[in-house]
Amino acid sequence: MALTLRRGRTGDAAVLAAVHVAARRAAPMPDGVHPEHEVRAWLGGRLAQDEVWLAEEAGRTLGYARLTASWLDDLYVLPGAQGAGVGSALLARALARRPEGLCLWVFESNHPARAFYAARGFVELERTDGADNEEREPDVRMAWPGEDPARFWARLHAELADDVRVVTDDLARRARALSRASGRPFSASVQVSGENV
Repeated sequence: MALTLRRGRTGDAAVLAAVHVAARRAAPMPDGVHPEHEVRAWLGGRLAQDEVWLAEEAGRTLGYARLTASWLDDLYVLPGAQGAGVGSALLARALARRPEGLCLWVFESNHPARAFYAARGFVELERTDGADNEEREPDVRMAWPGEDPARFWARLHAELADDVRVVTDDLARRARALSRASGRPFSASVQVSGENV
């Protein structure tokens, strides 16, 4: 296979949508919640903003990867091209473009994709019940720590600390509002693994 990779262009939305829909239908994952025409319109917008790479053979698009700042947001390969190195080539390009590391989400039910990423150095960071995705299906956040894992993990720790700070600030604000409304003190402390925060 003479596989070539090229950057996506705004005119690629239709072919990317076809790959996206076909790959999702064939994978052990929830059905997509958007019809192909909506996926095409959405990808048209993403092509203008995100870094997209297409894998082609003889002018035929076999797969694509879409990257944002520190995320691999999409990696889809046509069912007939899976197992031929297309996904590996796209992932290698993504890792080369994000040597500082990146994260991705994969559905818990998509065991082949999870194994694919794990075999290439990705580790599980968290699992969710799917409440925050459109399909409402359990998913797994995975990460590749890049060329400097210590720096990558420190950055993720800082992001987590920022998230915790936002939540605790919100709790404190709500506690103050409850205290003012009720005329009684209200504690905003919460228990996390048996510790007050």
